Amino acid sequence: MVTAEEDAHASAVLSKAKAENFPVAPRFLPRAWRDDLMAVYGFARLVDDIGDGDLGASGPAHASSLGLAPDQTDDPLAMLDAFEADVHRVFEDAAPGGTPPPGPGHPLLRALVPTVRRRGLTPEPFLALIEANRQDQKVRRYATYAELLAYCELSANPVGRLVLAITGTTTPERVHRSDAVCTGLQIIEHLQDVAEDLARDRIYLPAEDMARFRVSEADLASPTANASVRALIAYETERALALLDEGVPLARSVHGRLRLLLAGFTGGGRAAAAALRAARYDVLGQVPRAGTAGVLRETWASLRGKG
Repeated sequence: MVTAEEDAHASAVLSKAKAENFPVAPRFLPRAWRDDLMAVYGFARLVDDIGDGDLGASGPAHASSLGLAPDQTDDPLAMLDAFEADVHRVFEDAAPGGTPPPGPGHPLLRALVPTVRRRGLTPEPFLALIEANRQDQKVRRYATYAELLAYCELSANPVGRLVLAITGTTTPERVHRSDAVCTGLQIIEHLQDVAEDLARDRIYLPAEDMARFRVSEADLASPTANASVRALIAYETERALALLDEGVPLARSVHGRLRLLLAGFTGGGRAAAAALRAARYDVLGQVPRAGTAGVLRETWASLRGKG
């Protein structure tokens, strides 16, 4: 039985969709798609909040939903293990003629069950997102760009693959394009959040690039970015934009409202990159975010195939 408190905290997780760089489930989509996309978003957002230790006052309620004691909220690995066990319950089916399984305990996972059944989703993308957050507890630095891309394969790309599965548009070519967009979006988010991540003792800037631009960890801890940091952020932004450009054909490969949604993903990322550029790549003194006008402008450019 889901308590009112647990339901309220689940709603608080879903409300974070408004702060993302891309549209999560805009109203122009069919209601069934919106419901399924929000169910997947709720899962992904909560997993990230667990991994980042961002549950705040709602932590005990989430822990209770997962069968944990309130004091285990401060143990992300225990929370992730319990969440993974609850995810497996989403995919449990009753044996022929048997008693239906109890189902997951967390309200956001209960909301996911109809989506999984309706769209024939598999556990792998959900488990990959959990594994990415486990990695966050163990890996605090990335030596190479290749290592960062491997992390994004777990932390970002499964979301795009789930969007394709929900909309029934999965093909190998679209998965490739979607992976490029999702990785680009993830990298841009890391660039926006350099200071916040450092406060958690995490750096998602490849060490090889930091060395190339002569950027130290002490430079990242400064209140404003020096010239070397700005040059590094500009370099990584261009890399992310190249990935987004690689994904532009994804929107043109579909039709109708889905085309607008997928263009919105690319447009949101490009608008966020423009915000970084407008801030002269100083990601330490502020958190550059894209405004609605910028997202719409870049979405229109993506629809027209311009990068």
